[in-house]
Amino acid sequence: MNKLKEESIIIREVWASNLEYEFSLIRQVIHQYSFISLDTEFPGVIHLPKIDRRYLTPSEHYRYLKANVDALKLIQVGLTLSDAKGNLPNFGTNNSYIWEFNFCDFDVNNDLYNQDSINMLRRQGIDFDRNLCHGVDSVRFAKLMFSSILVFHKSIVWVTFSSAYDFGYLVKILTRKNLPNSLEDFLTMVEVLFGKNVYDMKHMMKFCNALYGGLERVATTLNVGRAVGKSHQAGSDSLLTWHVFKKMMDTCFINNMAQKHAGVLFGLEMIVVK
Repeated sequence: MNKLKEESIIIREVWASNLEYEFSLIRQVIHQYSFISLDTEFPGVIHLPKIDRRYLTPSEHYRYLKANVDALKLIQVGLTLSDAKGNLPNFGTNNSYIWEFNFCDFDVNNDLYNQDSINMLRRQGIDFDRNLCHGVDSVRFAKLMFSSILVFHKSIVWVTFSSAYDFGYLVKILTRKNLPNSLEDFLTMVEVLFGKNVYDMKHMMKFCNALYGGLERVATTLNVGRAVGKSHQAGSDSLLTWHVFKKMMDTCFINNMAQKHAGVLFGLEMIVVK
């Protein structure tokens, strides 16, 4: 993979004022750039297990995920679109583009959150007042997701890192309902909305030597640098996720050996009986 210069990649900030226009750009390129790397930012977690998470069953993991996603609200979604060779959309310019959607749903003055998470997001540059005043309404976002072929599209490949919460929040806003009661129903809904080609690197790392920890640690181990932006901002993290995935595929999963891990989300590793 060629190293991309920082100045050649533009994070397209999406607010209420330009939401339709940015989705129109995505519709123009989705068929050519059908690999989508996803990241979200949300207000942390407020419901925590009393035991180490490593000892939770998938169903127990999901119970805590549902409790948190049902109670909290989304702050950002980052999307990096790419083709199979790693090229990003450029719309005929000298720049490449990724997207960062900023939501107005979360009100730091009235909604629930984890204080440490909010402090960290503030340090990384998220302006909660600006989001509240100028951000995207998740209902409008969901409608445009449906009309932009980002869901119910069998050809799209979704690339993620520890994405149970990412998909939890997307399922919540796309259905406008609390998450399903059972893990089986949730995984079925993820497959219906996002297809079978969903890859969670946090799960896949179990099958790669010397890979462990969070996204930044894995990137460092694989000698992948952050091309643009800051950590814990959804656009930048979605791009780093894509670059790490490409490197992981080149080094750990030759001959399409990753296919057997499609549809498995870290922490929710459960085979759904069809």
